[in-house]
Amino acid sequence: MNKEQAKKRIEELRKKTEYYAEKYYDEDKPEISDFEYDMLMVELRNLEKEYPEFISKESLTQKVGGHVKEGFEKVKHEVPLQSLQDIFSLEEIDDFDERIRKKAEENGIKEVKYVVETKIDGLSAAIEYKDGKFVRGATRGNGLVGEDVTQNLKTVKTIPMEINDKINITVRGEVFISKDDFEKMNQEREENEEELFANARNAAAGSLRQLDSKITAKRPLDIYIFNVQKIEGKEFNSHFEELEYLEKLGFNVNPVRISCTTLEEVKAAIEKIGEMRENLTFGIDGAVIKVDNLKFREILGTTVKTPRWAIAYKYPPEQKETTLKDIVCQVGRTGVITPMAILEPVKVAGSTISKTTLHNEDFIKEKGLKIGDTVVIQKAGDVIPEIVKVVEEKRTGKEQNFEMPRICPVCGAEAVREEGESAVRCTGIECPAKLFRNLVHFVSREAMNIDGLGENIIGQLLDRELIHNISDIYELEFEEIASLKKNGKKFAQNLIDSINASKQNDLYRLITALGIRHVGGKASKVLARKYKTIDNLMNASYEELSEINDIGEVMANSIREFFLQEQTIDLINKLKEAGVNTEAIQEENTDNRFEGKTFVLTGSLERFTRKAAEDIIEKFGGKTSSSVSKKTDYVLAGEEAGSKLTKAQSLGVTIISEEEFEKMTQ
Repeated sequence: MNKEQAKKRIEELRKKTEYYAEKYYDEDKPEISDFEYDMLMVELRNLEKEYPEFISKESLTQKVGGHVKEGFEKVKHEVPLQSLQDIFSLEEIDDFDERIRKKAEENGIKEVKYVVETKIDGLSAAIEYKDGKFVRGATRGNGLVGEDVTQNLKTVKTIPMEINDKINITVRGEVFISKDDFEKMNQEREENEEELFANARNAAAGSLRQLDSKITAKRPLDIYIFNVQKIEGKEFNSHFEELEYLEKLGFNVNPVRISCTTLEEVKAAIEKIGEMRENLTFGIDGAVIKVDNLKFREILGTTVKTPRWAIAYKYPPEQKETTLKDIVCQVGRTGVITPMAILEPVKVAGSTISKTTLHNEDFIKEKGLKIGDTVVIQKAGDVIPEIVKVVEEKRTGKEQNFEMPRICPVCGAEAVREEGESAVRCTGIECPAKLFRNLVHFVSREAMNIDGLGENIIGQLLDRELIHNISDIYELEFEEIASLKKNGKKFAQNLIDSINASKQNDLYRLITALGIRHVGGKASKVLARKYKTIDNLMNASYEELSEINDIGEVMANSIREFFLQEQTIDLINKLKEAGVNTEAIQEENTDNRFEGKTFVLTGSLERFTRKAAEDIIEKFGGKTSSSVSKKTDYVLAGEEAGSKLTKAQSLGVTIISEEEFEKMTQ
């Protein structure tokens, strides 16, 4: 590579690493694996070393990745939160040890000790205590300036609000989510059709950097403290001594720390951590080697980005070959059909892998997978097994292509993939795999509003096989319900009354309860007003539906497909037999003063809830929208109205207060 080629490649690498670092540190949405990113950084570092004239302060080799997220107060770190230089071979540990011992000899230091610790895969934070009380916490940010996440850190149960000594101290720790908690979070997100977290580190980072601490409080964050950044009135000789003191103060200290006096002991410690990483409850991405003598650390000093007294050894991802024996499909609680790889069992990173998710049909096509292929697998973030690639040279010609099913493997209903989506879904409303979720939605407040029939009771009814489909709700008997609770007669009567009351609901509630994809409460009201009965709606054509304002082609297609399903027809017939109302209730009110008018609600309303305001607008023939445009007639603005109010002002849209709205509706 000549000089010009090196310059061009360095520029390419800087752009790439900056982009991937932004995705990783700022957006918590990595696009490549940690190992792939590390290899780009190694290439960049080596090229800059070979061609030092091209080194720039803006290169990520010279600064810490990460920026302060908008919405957080900035915190200037009194002691910088530096990153560590990563190494990937034992030979580099030799080089590090040689430099350290040479410097020790030059300064008359006879003994060199190291501490080897786990490199926890999380988000670094600095936590300040005044007179022993927690006063502030901040993320690392760019190492010099971080984000004030004090309120969020207060929700982490393992961070003491008061320590066992009335001192002023700033400590540094790693916020993380345990392996088990991470798997549970992703399982819940998959069931709720939410985007999965890429790995535990980004889940922890995204949770800690929430602008709303109530969201952070719901996430299972934990922390291990691994350093004293600053302390008043005390001095320590060694890092190991510091860690023991931190434990006495009540901190949750990094549990894996091994004291070493020789290079061989350091390498043995790294190997030991590598062997135990699979059994650790938290994720790690390496081992950290630190000089133990704190005064010697001061002599060694730091660069702009990294300390010279510590390095991080990164373990390579372990990969193994195995056979893709079959691909089977599972149906989730929301109807998403997920392909699953059945593998010839193989041991990877300490555990036996026999299956792994293939996500969706796009993933299968992208990897070029065929049943019978020899594939390479590894554990993503040392937690989730994944197929990396196909070993095409080992194909025999007997491999078979795989196609996603077009009927549900559980209930036989049509399985569809809508335009713009990657998931294939079961459309059957009576599919056993979807039953729990469908029941929860059917009885919810926005739908049939059956008070007392919550998730716990629905779970019990299913476990005892007292209900097998939605219409069975209306066949429940008093004694069956009473048996669910101790002294449950009053509960049973209240629930029976609520179930019976739901039979008289307006048609729009039934349409909402059916859970037609893309059809929410507003669209249900439009459909109920238009068609008057469920039968009329069931017989509506796609062309007719797509011409209705607020419905459109996507929703029209979803409605038509839903009512063509045999399971849907069967359920509607059963609900009719149970006495559930399937007609729109004629409203006595004929006041359509808001007919043809569109309202947008913004800010915090004091006199009305948003739902109440929307109901009033719809009662008088108007409609609400979530966005402001030239077609908006009124913007009802409460306290702390933001961008919607600004846009309304720029477009000249009429802005009204709650008081003015109240007068308009009297």
